[in-house]
Amino acid sequence: MPFVTAADGAHLHYKDWGEGRPVVLSHGWPLNADSWEAQQLLLATHGFRAIAHDRRGHGRSEQTWNGNEMDTYADDLAALIDTLDLRDITLVGFSTGGGEVARYIGRHGTTRVAQVVLVSAVPPLMLRNDDNPGGLPVEVFDAIRAGSLADRSQLYRDLADGPFFGDNRPGAAVSQGIRDAFWLQGLQAGHRNAHECVAAFSATDFRRDLDAIDVPTLVIHGDDDQIVPFEVGGKASAARIKNATLKVYAGAPHGITDTHKERLGADLLDFLNS
Repeated sequence: MPFVTAADGAHLHYKDWGEGRPVVLSHGWPLNADSWEAQQLLLATHGFRAIAHDRRGHGRSEQTWNGNEMDTYADDLAALIDTLDLRDITLVGFSTGGGEVARYIGRHGTTRVAQVVLVSAVPPLMLRNDDNPGGLPVEVFDAIRAGSLADRSQLYRDLADGPFFGDNRPGAAVSQGIRDAFWLQGLQAGHRNAHECVAAFSATDFRRDLDAIDVPTLVIHGDDDQIVPFEVGGKASAARIKNATLKVYAGAPHGITDTHKERLGADLLDFLNS
């Protein structure tokens, strides 16, 4: 399997499919590069080089004890981009991966970046505080941490069978396979890595990172997202990023990379070819 080496020596796995202009895909919590398979296959068959990596501590990447925070995640992304000498990139970030993409630009700029796509992404800031009164209370994230320590396998089952894919909504019909894939990928992540990543995606303030985005940006978010509510995530990010385009998927849940993969794929191709 291909790996790149991060600044601290950590080994990071990546999947590199197709040829053409590069599209780099950053995954959500507690998943890995496999969560992008539908989009990666589509992009690679339409003339793009689609690259998806496992974040440190997730999937097949090294389960480091330290570095489970956004600055390191962003620097790991930079290590991937620099090692493969990628240029004219479209960066695509789903959920936590959207934070990774934003922080990469905040720390490393857009010299190598042509476009950005944020999908169900955590920026600008999920956690409620004095200057972010519309965020979610810390008790929401404390419950996730507590569930992870008590029985993280069941936590992932509960997320997959309920809010992540909207399977708790009337009329929802999310396949057992999709839900099982979420559970399996979650358990491939290191216990400490996944636990500490909760703070990384919830409490990191990405507002200055979004202000640094100076390339065409597409923001996609479902308005029934129960993990990163639309008002907290996509709506706020699109309002902050200069000249961003916002696409709202009516009634869509958080996990639209699976539940709305055809529509998402078409929107990605349209944006890439614009």
